[in-house]
Amino acid sequence: MRELGVVTRALLGVARDGLDERALAETICRACVDGLDIDGASISVLTATDARETLCASDQTADVLEELQYTLNEGPCVEAATSGHPVLVPDVHDRTATARWPVFASAIGERTPVRALFALPLRWGAINLGVLDMYRRAPGNLDDEQRRDAFSAADVAALLLLGQRTDPGGDEGWLESATASRAEVHQATGMVLVQLGVSAPEALARLRAYAFSHGRLLIDIARDVVARRISFVEDVKEP
Repeated sequence: MRELGVVTRALLGVARDGLDERALAETICRACVDGLDIDGASISVLTATDARETLCASDQTADVLEELQYTLNEGPCVEAATSGHPVLVPDVHDRTATARWPVFASAIGERTPVRALFALPLRWGAINLGVLDMYRRAPGNLDDEQRRDAFSAADVAALLLLGQRTDPGGDEGWLESATASRAEVHQATGMVLVQLGVSAPEALARLRAYAFSHGRLLIDIARDVVARRISFVEDVKEP
């Protein structure tokens, strides 16, 4: 089994006790900057919609990148949000690599010292929560080990943010908070586990993703599952 990367391990150890959504995003960005060969990071949520919001930008350059992409509606971050796939640009001065964002590429060349950009969607299943956007002043890709760590960390970050949005009262970490003190969430997780034949963490993640996509709290979705008002058999059905 491949060992977990530095950033992934750091995020798995995060407890949400006392952290609001912005503080959690800052913690994620800081872990990425500390553990990967990058110079800055930012997190936006609902990135491809009019309700887009930047939760954290680690520095002024990261903030400028967010604002440019939001203003121009183009760039790696926007593409990652709309496609659901990672967008890695080892050199933004390579016009072939940035041909699909000509205005953005010109703008960052004039206004920032950025040479490489890595935009990773924060998603779980069909739910695209937002984007983790990272930059570096030197050109070049992340090496294989760091790329694996970044992709894995993005998955954990998505679950952390889903947990914060759907279960803001949780205080024991990204998994335990939803099951340790809420019997209904625990029961609903077990029901979804049986319905879909998945693991407990996967069942809980499905509940969180459904809660996020419907703008509701995790506990409310759990109560509906327990009361059989919502079923996860053959995707989600609401009687």
